[in-house]
Amino acid sequence: MAGGAEKPERPGAEQWLPEPGHRDVATLREAATGCRGCELWEPATQVVFSAGATGGRLALVGEQPGDQEDRRGVPFVGPAGRLLQAAVEEAGIAREDVYVTNAVKHFRFTQQAPGNRRIHATPEAAHVTACRPWLAAELAAVDPEVVVVLGATAGRALLGPSFRVTKERGHVIERETSRGTKRFVATLHPSAVLRTPPEQRDAARDGLVADLRVAAAALGPR
Repeated sequence: MAGGAEKPERPGAEQWLPEPGHRDVATLREAATGCRGCELWEPATQVVFSAGATGGRLALVGEQPGDQEDRRGVPFVGPAGRLLQAAVEEAGIAREDVYVTNAVKHFRFTQQAPGNRRIHATPEAAHVTACRPWLAAELAAVDPEVVVVLGATAGRALLGPSFRVTKERGHVIERETSRGTKRFVATLHPSAVLRTPPEQRDAARDGLVADLRVAAAALGPR
């Protein structure tokens, strides 16, 4: 439009997905390196797809990679990831049962100048929509018994725009999917725990662990 900022190109990820029948996690991960479904690919270092058990009984879905994840190409390897790993273990969930991914596969950030620290910027709804085909395809491939949504962005990506963490956290939510009825449990994103004032942080962490225990109970025995 004349006089306005140019609208970013966001065709969505669908055209970069492998053909149906060839959508195992490894193939999806490789294909995602070429995704141009939104503009976030260009400033990011690389796509950050997923980690963990590709046949995991439980999937953890976060918002987007952070600075360290963007540099290393693996989700949840920074401070929030370390907190999450400890909380998962405390909740009694076996590491070999867990698949980890994000709703958005590229790091969205602001930066004043080259070399300055990159500051996390929350993905827009349009970024989540553009990236949703990857999330849907990988969850169909993994076919977890329970999906834990970490924070508002993941919750809205999987449970709809009316999702609110504070309202829906800590109990089992059942939804119909392409793989039948699936169970979801919502909780805080671990980065939100880290942002909590120090005097409230232990309580916030305990809440995260409690919600993960709900997910562990929903899994049942191995």
